[in-house]
Amino acid sequence: MKELWKMFWAFARIGGLTFGGGYAMLPMLQKEVVEKNGWATEEELMDYYAIGQCTPGVIAVNTATFVGQKARGTAGALFCTLGVVFPSLVIITLIAAFLSNFAHLPVVQNAFAGVRVCVCVLIFNAVTKLWKKSVVGKPALVIFVAVFLGSVLLDLSPVIWVLLAGCAGLLIKKWEGKAK
Repeated sequence: MKELWKMFWAFARIGGLTFGGGYAMLPMLQKEVVEKNGWATEEELMDYYAIGQCTPGVIAVNTATFVGQKARGTAGALFCTLGVVFPSLVIITLIAAFLSNFAHLPVVQNAFAGVRVCVCVLIFNAVTKLWKKSVVGKPALVIFVAVFLGSVLLDLSPVIWVLLAGCAGLLIKKWEGKAK
């Protein structure tokens, strides 16, 4: 039970201190889940994150559920999921109660503008870390370029891009296996 509460509070910190959604939480997830507690490896976390993007729902919640399931089964999934949702629920409830009274103030509007810029930097940092760990070798670079260009030029669902990239990865590994 102690480990489950540890998981709850770890994900509550992630959920409460991450602004900008699932992409911005990646650095905290890596530190907390992989480095500090060893609940998943870097590769497993990347896989959970990718699956979390493809499945319905919020990336943070999906990823927390996968990590908890892997580390402590159904109870772990429940505690991690509740942990990552808890701060948002409290914060959103408080903001909803008071924001309409203050949203028109320039100081509030300027603060939100600053937070948006900060979130862009956090997302950029997460992308840089993902790049270093994921785009290793020419086949991965080809998949990256194809998905990047395709997603910029075509209006397709991210799910389709993830599925296409997964199929490309399978085909490349199969082809590499035959070449050996």
